[in-house]
Amino acid sequence: MSSITIKQLAYELNLSAATVSRALSDSYEISAATKQKVWDLAKKLNYEPNPSASTLRSHKSKTLAVIVPEIANNFFSQAINGIEEVSRQHGYHVLIYQTHDNSETEAAFIKSLLSGRVDGVLISVSSETGNSNHFADLNKNIPVVFFDRALEDIDAVKITTNDYESAYLATEHLIECGCNKIGYLFALNNLTAGKKRLSGYKDALLSNNIAYNENLVVICGKEESQNYSQIKDLLITNRPDGIISSIEELVLPCYAICRELNINIPDDLKIVSFSNLKTAPFLNPSLTTITQPAFEIGETAATLILKLLNNKQVDTGEDVVLKSALIKRGSTAV
Repeated sequence: MSSITIKQLAYELNLSAATVSRALSDSYEISAATKQKVWDLAKKLNYEPNPSASTLRSHKSKTLAVIVPEIANNFFSQAINGIEEVSRQHGYHVLIYQTHDNSETEAAFIKSLLSGRVDGVLISVSSETGNSNHFADLNKNIPVVFFDRALEDIDAVKITTNDYESAYLATEHLIECGCNKIGYLFALNNLTAGKKRLSGYKDALLSNNIAYNENLVVICGKEESQNYSQIKDLLITNRPDGIISSIEELVLPCYAICRELNINIPDDLKIVSFSNLKTAPFLNPSLTTITQPAFEIGETAATLILKLLNNKQVDTGEDVVLKSALIKRGSTAV
């Protein structure tokens, strides 16, 4: 079966080939209604762009790099799906780079990308990243969009979530459920997202006349066994009645430690976690989560970088904030 071409799409829609081509590349010159008609027909007829032809015309690689800390993380896998969905619609390939939360690996990837093998970079920075030095050259040479984990001092488009508000609401939820001694598992402590989540927790305590106690805050790192022993020590020594986990990697150890110590969830300890775990409803008890709109974050990040690549009106300092959802389940039941 022969491949569908732009000329065939144009014939079916009674449009010029140039209009269809511009619509497929999301050009600002084409109306939203026309773009939608073109995209709908292209999808229906399984139109596949010819990347080599468009590359020769534009001198572009038609490739985007996506740099993430961890592919296995539920949030990042969903965000990548959103990025790939939009990229595919516009004839772009996606290369995935995994830093394993290592800033040196991240810097090496960025250095290699400066060779021009990709047209744009979407990145969620490593939790180890303490400064923006290795981003300076990249941001000058290649369009960059940060998503989820961004750096404040870089003038670039950023797609984030309402981390402060989410942590505030999670803390208030625990207080409404009767908790007054709430522990906090602090991760991403080098990054704005981590700091905002901690601030939301602190301010919610203050607003409810509960004193902040640093002994109830566990600073977690990459070493799983160390995190496990610190969380266990928190539960034995300080006996909180509620816990907020700032990342999903720390919540399953909480469940395991509670079983080990015969701590009943939610009767003895109520738990909320930032998490996009698909299995959250099936844990015993089901887990109350702050769930980020991961797929939408990926879609938005890809859409904005394609606009940058097509010289559309995008403020390079634009900061898009999407809302997370507090989903109440069994781990905070009264």
